[in-house]
Amino acid sequence: MVYRAKGRIENMEFIQFHPTALFEPGKRFGQAFLITEAVRGDGAILRNSQGEDFMHRYDERASLAPRDIVARAIDNEMKILGDEHVYLDCRHMSIENFKSHFPNIYEKCLSIGIDVSQQMIPVAPAAHYSCGGIKTDAMGRSSIHHLYACGEAASTGLHGANRLASNSLLEALVFGHRAAQNCVDLIDQISFEHGIPDWNAEGTSAPNEMILITQSIKEIQMAMSDYVGIVRSDVRLQRALRRLDLLHEETEQLYKTTILSPQLCELRNLITVGYLVVKSAQFRKESRGLHYTIDYPGKDHILQNIVL
Repeated sequence: MVYRAKGRIENMEFIQFHPTALFEPGKRFGQAFLITEAVRGDGAILRNSQGEDFMHRYDERASLAPRDIVARAIDNEMKILGDEHVYLDCRHMSIENFKSHFPNIYEKCLSIGIDVSQQMIPVAPAAHYSCGGIKTDAMGRSSIHHLYACGEAASTGLHGANRLASNSLLEALVFGHRAAQNCVDLIDQISFEHGIPDWNAEGTSAPNEMILITQSIKEIQMAMSDYVGIVRSDVRLQRALRRLDLLHEETEQLYKTTILSPQLCELRNLITVGYLVVKSAQFRKESRGLHYTIDYPGKDHILQNIVL
């Protein structure tokens, strides 16, 4: 919404992937159940479909390596073996300690037929957090007069190119407080527009085929997952952009001719956010933090923010 209102958006290419979301067949997209990294901290081991403890090939810290390294390693193992997931092995751990430390994970796994004391947990990376967003200053002010942003919607610069887990909570509290206080100080100086007309839906009709919207949502999810995921390349990003261009053209036609619905607004927003992620990734000719591309595997000596 801010981008369409000509506000500045920053560093959208830095998308953090949680390395160990519970893999459930038929649930490729949507709200994944996350297996906390504390399970690996307690001794769980990542294994591929052949039972190999593969993480030592990617980092000396093995399963205790940082999130972005673990996510890329899992992604690579899945591609090498043609698998949809890897495994988290907890069978050697004390089951009583597991139940005590991770009761929700134990119950969730049991609910889908997985006894963690006897079976390995199927896991795969899942998109988790956007470090970029609406560019703000130290008070949460965006480039649009009197528009503030905080939390995951904002790019405050505190995360940099990679996210530290607890920073997001701290960021939301600090910048939320600063923005609120700044608004209180200014509220009496702000004039409000009155007489804004209601939305005019004249000339539009109810959508006859909701499949046009639902199928487009699936297409953008597939394109972003397959081409703009953990590991990127110029070719993949270009393919994603071409598909987004077509989806944008089709969706804008729907937007102009049909009555608005939450599903249509969601699709339109997904396409815009997808475009921002792809274009930001194309502009960054290096690998830094959460953005990794096989065409530019090293870091540039110049540190830059990508602002759209």
